[in-house]
Amino acid sequence: MKLGIVGLPNVGKSTLFNAITNAGVPADNYAFCTIDPNVGVVSVPDQRLQWLSQLYHPKKTTPAVIEFVDIAGLVKGASKGEGLGNKFLSNIRTTDAIVHVVRCFDDSNVTHVEGSTDPLRDIDIINLELIMADIEMVERRIDKCQKAAKSGDKRFLKEAQIFAQLLEHLNAGKLARTFDGEAEEMAIIATSDLLTLKKTIYVANLAEGQVNAPESNAYYNAVKALADSEGSQVIPICAKLEADIAELEDPQEQAMFMEELGVTESGLDKLIRSSYHLLGLISFLTAGADECRAWTIRTSTKAPQAAGKIHTDFERGFIRAEVIAFQDLQACGSLTAAKAKGLVRSEGKEYVMKDGDIVNFLFNV
Repeated sequence: MKLGIVGLPNVGKSTLFNAITNAGVPADNYAFCTIDPNVGVVSVPDQRLQWLSQLYHPKKTTPAVIEFVDIAGLVKGASKGEGLGNKFLSNIRTTDAIVHVVRCFDDSNVTHVEGSTDPLRDIDIINLELIMADIEMVERRIDKCQKAAKSGDKRFLKEAQIFAQLLEHLNAGKLARTFDGEAEEMAIIATSDLLTLKKTIYVANLAEGQVNAPESNAYYNAVKALADSEGSQVIPICAKLEADIAELEDPQEQAMFMEELGVTESGLDKLIRSSYHLLGLISFLTAGADECRAWTIRTSTKAPQAAGKIHTDFERGFIRAEVIAFQDLQACGSLTAAKAKGLVRSEGKEYVMKDGDIVNFLFNV
């Protein structure tokens, strides 16, 4: 999974990125200190995987990972080349979802590029630039389809009509993900990799004293109302606090510090949980003496396709899957005990994977 962290300059975007990835990217108090996209890969915390490692003592333990891409701050006119312009926009296109950091605190010591704190205005600025970039891409797609339709292929003519309707929607200042098309139309639009099609998590960057009671912050409430209206998510985080936690290398010290502040969950954990939910993702596990590993798949993935995440041969030559729920294995204490109780199931090609399944795939190529 790849998430792009975006936002106006000086809203706490790079501070948050540094905290969750420990990448040490510059986060100075001026615009464009992040000139190139910075990439950080973080492990997805999974207590189930830790338990399996203690059970099997494998040579290697491999968690699922999330790749965070910190994109340089965006300003008005980016779609036309202002600031870092289209370089910023092209970097977003490769991500699965957007993490949009918005400033929800007042601080005269931290410069705001627009002169004041107004998260809804800030969101509108970035959304407008994304829409403008999408309009340009849709216009090119329509032109390409119309040229291809001259050969007599009605499929391209239909495609041109669909994107013409979407263009009208975008020109009205609306995001592509709010376009109300038929399932077939949306499937065609999904092939275009539009920026405003991407699902979004709004990160409300709050002052330290408000992160445990975000509802007391009017800025946060405004962002939450917007997120609810468009089917997005919003999570309250204090980027400065996350940076302070990240400076403590000892996990026990981090836990004690968080407990003192009344913080029950780190910003990274919030982001991971939110992104898995937003993108419809789950994890299955494989375990043995060589390796214990967590694999990320989409909800409703069937066993052969899950096997294909490990290796294409597993999917191509799929025979069956030996499956046990993590809770059952944990309760029994060993795979031998679980088998004795009949808790290890044999599942075929139509089996839909569940979160926490521990699987051994049988295949023949």
